[in-house]
Amino acid sequence: MLISSLPLFQLREKFLLPVVQGGMGIGVSAHQLAGTVASLGGMGTISSVDLRRHHDDLMAQTGNSKDKDLINKVNLIALDREIQAAKALAGEAGAIAVNVMRAVSEYANYVRQSCASGAHAVVVGAGLPMDLPEITIDFPKVALIPILSDVRGISLLMKKWMRKGRLPDAIVIEHPRYAGGHLGAPRAEDISDARFEMAGVLSGTRELFRELGLEKENIPLIAAGGVNSHDKVRELLSQGASAVQFGTAFAVTEEGDAHVNFKKTLVEARPEDIVTFMSVAGLPARAVKTPWLATYLEKEQKLQDKAKQKKCLMAFDCLQQCGLRDGLSKAGQFCIDTQLSFALKGDVKRGLFFRGSEPLPFGTAIRSVSELMQYFLTGQRPVEMTSC
Repeated sequence: MLISSLPLFQLREKFLLPVVQGGMGIGVSAHQLAGTVASLGGMGTISSVDLRRHHDDLMAQTGNSKDKDLINKVNLIALDREIQAAKALAGEAGAIAVNVMRAVSEYANYVRQSCASGAHAVVVGAGLPMDLPEITIDFPKVALIPILSDVRGISLLMKKWMRKGRLPDAIVIEHPRYAGGHLGAPRAEDISDARFEMAGVLSGTRELFRELGLEKENIPLIAAGGVNSHDKVRELLSQGASAVQFGTAFAVTEEGDAHVNFKKTLVEARPEDIVTFMSVAGLPARAVKTPWLATYLEKEQKLQDKAKQKKCLMAFDCLQQCGLRDGLSKAGQFCIDTQLSFALKGDVKRGLFFRGSEPLPFGTAIRSVSELMQYFLTGQRPVEMTSC
């Protein structure tokens, strides 16, 4: 485990370093990345979506299958395997969480499987998880962590959960202006709205807790979105955050579960290469403008104008609401599972490569999780990079 002068944060019975690795799918944050982060004392997060792609035997069963039930079944097997492997790698250190998108069709089953497989926490974003307390009622020891972006959303969820006799064990507050992947704003033009400014959301959330009589509950607030330096970590902790979450910076580490070409695509992206667009999930998203995305964006308006309902290309209907399948003209018109799976394998021409907006801590270098966490916790760079 790493040692830091920064204060630990408490998640249920665990005391953790204030470093949280965000969940990134498909398969970008699986057992190797999450387990390594946890082994050093932080919280590592497995992304739950379509993890069969990390298991050759499961892909052999389902690679060309149109059997929705079979695909969903093997994905739960893959999720269990990844949780067990991450926990074995972590030992008794840190915490293993599973990120589940509220927007996926198998949301409830992924949550239940995560709990049954022994995850320490379930993290839910891409929608308000109002029903998470009911889904996890048989697993009272599992920490529940929603991802939200503004005080209004936090207030709605808190009041709903309180009526059910449950409180979040922590809340991830993600700034959509800087984060990668799906963003916590309804429209692309909203991502820079002042209501998402982190200092204001942190202070506003603490005030909300006081109004609700919850100031003594010490619910940790985890700041996320574009954090790329030790100084920024210290600033956020001083503003009231209990911990800080990082996504892209961990995705490009040596232990990241994606192909090396995935990591190179992210670290070599220039500011002008990073774009925001509408995902098929009906949410703004941020990614690197690789050849596929550039071509898609050129045709996006025409595709949206012709949008109509059709059968799922992958047969297992991964999203509860899909712009392509459901013919939603304001949403994306592509198969997100297909494009993200290309990225996982390192197919630069055909993949969709989610990425945050900010420069990476080590520039274009691909370094270890240990070095990255050490930098965020202490400001100490790897020896050979101290002159950078």
